[in-house]
Amino acid sequence: MSLTLRTISREQHLAYVQSLASASHCQVPAWADVKNEWRAENLGWFDERTGQMVGAGLVLYRQLPKVKRYLAYLPEGPVINWYAPNLDEWLRPMLDHLKGQGAFSVKMGPPVVIRRWDAAAIKKGIQDQDVKRLRDIEATHIEPRAFEVSDKLRRMGWQQGEDGGAGFGDVQPRYVFQVPLEGRSLEDVHKGFNQLWRRNIKKADKAGVQVVQGNMANPYDLDEWQRLYEITAERDRFRPRPKAYFQRMWNVLNAEDPHRMRLYFAEHEGERISAATMLVVGGHVWYSYGASANHKREVRPSNAMQWRMLQDAYALGASVYDLRGISDSLDENDHLFGLIQFKVGTGGQAAEYLGEWDFPLNKLLHKALDMYMSRR
Repeated sequence: MSLTLRTISREQHLAYVQSLASASHCQVPAWADVKNEWRAENLGWFDERTGQMVGAGLVLYRQLPKVKRYLAYLPEGPVINWYAPNLDEWLRPMLDHLKGQGAFSVKMGPPVVIRRWDAAAIKKGIQDQDVKRLRDIEATHIEPRAFEVSDKLRRMGWQQGEDGGAGFGDVQPRYVFQVPLEGRSLEDVHKGFNQLWRRNIKKADKAGVQVVQGNMANPYDLDEWQRLYEITAERDRFRPRPKAYFQRMWNVLNAEDPHRMRLYFAEHEGERISAATMLVVGGHVWYSYGASANHKREVRPSNAMQWRMLQDAYALGASVYDLRGISDSLDENDHLFGLIQFKVGTGGQAAEYLGEWDFPLNKLLHKALDMYMSRR
């Protein structure tokens, strides 16, 4: 297949994404409006023979301090045929185009899963004192074609960044936790939960926890979301995003597709004690952000909310419910261990993506950026 690459309109890009079973939420045109501190461009790959669009990519450009050169970033993209034998013919024109746009370095995240571990394998690994990382456990499923993609990228001169690589952007998680829904009944999904999860869902129900949908266009709901989110940020020691970020995210994503983003609250005795956001692109549904109060944890609002979101994802016809990032550490003393422990309870599977890759178009500036980021 002979390919040509050219810039496309947002409408063309969206139409292409809507024609697919799914794509990352970081690769829909409206994501550019969420990340409005970056300059954005929509790229399309076309089959010269038929004139048909066969791939698309959202590129975000961030200017290097004091220089009119850019880092070009394709988060969880581009959306192309990663298993094509002629991968170079897809990526070479992209690099040439980005260089012409003033990019000194390109970062991308191929949406290619390399390994999967089911909940039983992870549970066994957690119980084994010698196992410290996911990779120490034999994978339940390995995708041999993903290793070929990795080899091809290396041969082309792409470099596997350390977690963060040039790190200028919002680096996407390499390890995620997913609950497959395709070909399963909701009863199967519920049965797949571990005993603790099932008990906690029952406990929340018995305590009268109600899960309701909210709307960030409503100032009260937005304030309640931000209140719970900031409590969580303080507890878990991370820097919270401002309220305006979530307001913008809600407005731009739902303007593109009214079903793109949802907000949920778990309420107990009239008080909102937990909240979460959900993103939908085709058959892929993500649990995006979560927040909770410091009290009333004993009524298990988080389990109730995840179960409701899973049920809603199922009702939407989703093939996968994605709980997003986990650490690959299985060390009980690691502060991120609780995250994988919570998610494993859903009976889903951990997935390892190929990770993010960098292509230095100007080695000197790329190195300067690396040094700048490591000092920050």
